[in-house]
Amino acid sequence: MNITEAKTAALNMAISSVSLNLVPPTPTKKLNAPHMNELMNRATSFSLHNSVECSKETSFTEESNCKRRLLMLGVGVLTASLLPASSLLAQEIPKNYSAFVDIPDGYSYYYPSDWREFDYRGHDSAFKDRYLQLQSVRVRFIPTEKKDIHDLGPMEEVITNLVKHVYAAPNQVPNIIDMQEKTIEGKNYYTFEYGLTSPNYASTSFATLAIANGRYYTLIVGANERRWRRVRNTLKVVADSFRVLDI
Repeated sequence: MNITEAKTAALNMAISSVSLNLVPPTPTKKLNAPHMNELMNRATSFSLHNSVECSKETSFTEESNCKRRLLMLGVGVLTASLLPASSLLAQEIPKNYSAFVDIPDGYSYYYPSDWREFDYRGHDSAFKDRYLQLQSVRVRFIPTEKKDIHDLGPMEEVITNLVKHVYAAPNQVPNIIDMQEKTIEGKNYYTFEYGLTSPNYASTSFATLAIANGRYYTLIVGANERRWRRVRNTLKVVADSFRVLDI
């Protein structure tokens, strides 16, 4: 078996595994061949039109990561087709945005379509502007025994502690601009806007926090302070789009 055949076999095994694990064993719930073909076409279409592209100029490691994301997105959309759709998956993707859906890790969000994926140390996914690399979005998660974001404490206390003692470096002056709480499909989120100013640089960002699946998720999307007024609304869409999915 050559490399191409091996990759094809691995993809088929992954998709088959997802399908078999999710389809109930009752006759009325089985997927017929036409239905499966439709799902395969949807997964392929999503991967081609709503995921990152693997640039020919990327390194071997970057290309491998990119291909992993494409495979994950294809399988993820197939999985999503068999599960009740979240509000993000059910909505039409806004113009000039793409959707990143990580079914295995239980989260999704929108990002500007002209941004490209990159490796951000300690984070599960990240995208940045092709030309203004300080404009970026990143997501990370850590294990937690908490069940809900409210278990961390009052919103004002949680956000103030994060910005002042976690996000801000010793030489930075933090500024919390706004904070909001929202509940979507029974899941709670904290979203806040904050700035960090140092002697030579200033940035402003949005952050969205959520807890689900035994994980504490954080999405941060930001830009240079000098460009914030021009890009704020664009980046707010990203922050507001973050959803946690049941896994």
